[in-house]
Amino acid sequence: MDVKIEPSWKEVLKEEFDKSYFKNLVEFVRLEYQSQKVYPPGKLIFSAFDHTPFDKVKVVLIGQDPYHGAGQAHGLSFSVPEGIAQPPSLKNIFKELNTDLGIPIAKSGNLERWADQGVLLLNATLTVRASQAGSHQKKGWEEFTDAAIRKLSEQKENLVFILWGAYAQKKGSIIDTEKHFIIKSPHPSPFSAYNGFFGSKPFSRTNAHLKSLGKEEINW
Repeated sequence: MDVKIEPSWKEVLKEEFDKSYFKNLVEFVRLEYQSQKVYPPGKLIFSAFDHTPFDKVKVVLIGQDPYHGAGQAHGLSFSVPEGIAQPPSLKNIFKELNTDLGIPIAKSGNLERWADQGVLLLNATLTVRASQAGSHQKKGWEEFTDAAIRKLSEQKENLVFILWGAYAQKKGSIIDTEKHFIIKSPHPSPFSAYNGFFGSKPFSRTNAHLKSLGKEEINW
């Protein structure tokens, strides 16, 4: 099956594309785009992979679902395109970044600048119906994104995995914690941010780890 995804990822994940679950997933997604309003736009489904090639990944930031409001989702977890209002979780991410590293709160919620520096902004599910959170869960996307996380864990060393909230932390079970640096905290959502997300300093901790390895820090 020919999947339009960045070449290094295409090579790493090639076994997945021929599995029956993936073929079923492709058919499901194709029919959904034909019959429903689905986000993100089809050409942006694999944006996280396209912005952050396998060999460039330094940090993995795991989200759950794409945003399901008009114009919000563009294939990167937590990110929204230029000119789109920042959702509450993203506002809290920028607040913590400001407290942690003194970086002024960004006007734009577009995180492509992070992705292009090696931060893989990966949602567990890569598509969603408009206004229906979770509508494309358990259709095969999680199996595919788990495969990507597993390949990163197995084939690379000293990555930083940032796991915000219970859903992302469950993914920790497929990450080799002996080889990689894990940062866990509550989710930045307004429902949980005050339970330990604020003050968790994920950005400075990530950069300290990268610096200790002689790697270039992320310009958050």
